[in-house]
Amino acid sequence: MSSIRVYADQAPQEALQQSNDHATIAGILDQAGVRFERWAASQPVAPGASQDEVISAYRADIDRLINEEGYQTVDVVSLNSDHPDKAALRQKFLDEHRHGEDEVRFFVAGAGLFSLHIGDKVYEVLCEQGDLISVPANTPHWFDMGPNPHFVAIRLFNNPDGWVAHFTGSDIAGRFNRLEN
Repeated sequence: MSSIRVYADQAPQEALQQSNDHATIAGILDQAGVRFERWAASQPVAPGASQDEVISAYRADIDRLINEEGYQTVDVVSLNSDHPDKAALRQKFLDEHRHGEDEVRFFVAGAGLFSLHIGDKVYEVLCEQGDLISVPANTPHWFDMGPNPHFVAIRLFNNPDGWVAHFTGSDIAGRFNRLEN
């Protein structure tokens, strides 16, 4: 179940807000300038579906975002617990970083934990199947796929080079929750 927990950035022990209600999650994130939506496939997506099949199933929503935001590149990333590089891949995303463009992810399957450091708060957002999150450009954040990752996600980019991170050097991410799967 999708969820949000909001913390003061200096107090990771006690959530200021939390919810499992999608409309509440979307409202909290909207106030912070973050897009959060639910999407439904126009056709079934079978396990092991190709990138083209996954994109085709969500084509209407993808095209809407491309028209609204001008994204240039769309791809699909899939990772599961038997991937030989899962630990290194997990570590790559765990430190606070930002991007010069929006980071847009739609979860076709599985889950991941996005933590966004906005102002003096940290927003922990557990995204699951059907969730789209768009982290605005230059927003400090980190992502945890857990020690046993399982997700398929559609990614949209303005930058044809794809994922380019600028690490902040802060240790804040180490003080907050991790995804335990």
